Amino acid sequence: MEEVSLSGRVAVVTGAGGGLGRAYALELARRGAAVLVNDTGGTLDGTGQTSAADAVVEEILGLGGRAASNQDSVSTPEGGEAMVAAALDRFGRVDAVVNNAGILRDKSFGKIDWDDFHAVQDVHLRGAAYVSQPAFRAMREQGYGRFVFVSSNAGTFGSFGQASYGSAKAGVIGLAQVVAIEGQRHGILSNVVCPLARTRMTESMLDAPEALSPEHVAPLVAYLASERCRETHQVISAGAGHFARVFTGLGAGWQADPAEVVSAEAVAEHMDRILDSSTYSIPLSAPEELEMLAPYVAARTAAGQAV
Repeated sequence: MEEVSLSGRVAVVTGAGGGLGRAYALELARRGAAVLVNDTGGTLDGTGQTSAADAVVEEILGLGGRAASNQDSVSTPEGGEAMVAAALDRFGRVDAVVNNAGILRDKSFGKIDWDDFHAVQDVHLRGAAYVSQPAFRAMREQGYGRFVFVSSNAGTFGSFGQASYGSAKAGVIGLAQVVAIEGQRHGILSNVVCPLARTRMTESMLDAPEALSPEHVAPLVAYLASERCRETHQVISAGAGHFARVFTGLGAGWQADPAEVVSAEAVAEHMDRILDSSTYSIPLSAPEELEMLAPYVAARTAAGQAV
């Protein structure tokens, strides 16, 4: 079995002071990467500050690895720029970014405090963009890079009381897909991990701490951050040693008669076919879906009906 190595590579891991981020940083370091361990040391809601990043750096150094700590916040463009600059100054390059930083301020949708909503978006979604853009530019210059965006099943499937978190995590997937499309010609790959693990953020919802250890997710992150990885534009669920692709598919659907104007009644009558997922395709970009629609557009245009 060919080894997955990050020897000579430099990785930035955000929110790496504990839980999943710590597990990612340690795994990348064990496989040879120099790691910039970023964490503000805040509590679950993003307040407060400790030396969590320093503690993880000490662990990595104790294992004989290379690491440096960083306390810049992902929630501002300046923080993202400073973080990437710190990695470049200390290690000379940036090969991989793991966008893991996150906070929770859960409330049911009808009770959302908008300051809390914006704070969650600032860390998860905007934070991922703020860190990734300067890293993307550095990777583009060197012709190589790997992005691992961390999303959640709250973003793919929804979760009660997590409108702010779920919408941010869904946005992370959209961001990652665009980075995959724009980065591919520069040797930059971008993928998403949706971890299922028991951490500070999930301990109130998940039992079985051993089976749902962050260490069961870290190997996937290490692979996606490595030169061995050839996949891009993928979303992968990981937990308890189980890994599976998560995807958005386009069903075969129902095509209205191109010679007729479509009515709401016709849509209602054919909803079963519209929602049927037994046959599907998986577009890898918005233009690709439009290409799939082209024959139907042509048929309706030929029939003289408005598209």
